[in-house]
Amino acid sequence: MNKTKISKTLMAVMLGSALASGSAFAANETTNKVESTADSAGQKIDSSMNKVGNFMDDSAITAKVKAALVDHENIKSTDISVETNKKVVTLSGFVESQAQAEEAVKVAKGVEGVDSVSDKLHVRDGKSDSAKGYAGDAATTSEIKAKFLADDIVPSRKVKVETTDGVVQLSGTVESKAQSERAESIAKAIDGVKSVKNDLKVE
Repeated sequence: MNKTKISKTLMAVMLGSALASGSAFAANETTNKVESTADSAGQKIDSSMNKVGNFMDDSAITAKVKAALVDHENIKSTDISVETNKKVVTLSGFVESQAQAEEAVKVAKGVEGVDSVSDKLHVRDGKSDSAKGYAGDAATTSEIKAKFLADDIVPSRKVKVETTDGVVQLSGTVESKAQSERAESIAKAIDGVKSVKNDLKVE
């Protein structure tokens, strides 16, 4: 009788310790998973913060370059677009002369944080400050944008359109050469367009 009781007690003790170790094992597993998840989340946050940091840096550089161009008396900055990607500044738009384009690039390179400058500036084909000319250019730009919006191939949100004296400049990014060529052909088909300067980047 005593032996049976002792055996049962031993069994209970052994079962209890097995359950306890099982619980401890499960607890350890859970802790490991939580720590792993926390590490993973931490890494994702770090990565996101780096992206945000880069974006903030690029935005700040763009603002500084724009300000520097506005401050320069020999550059008509209203016709120059500034974009920054990973500290590389791209200048696009129209200037009155090649000397003005070179000056704009020089100004941009002198801004703190700029690694390099991509010059996509074009010298105007001919001066036309008349309201009629400007109105025609604005209408041309609007029509091209509307055509892009209705097109299934061209990513209209990523393509920037500028028209000066009937000369259309396309800038921004597309996913393929086919999209770039399609955008150019649509722009060329619009009435009033003299020529198209395709500065679209394929990424």
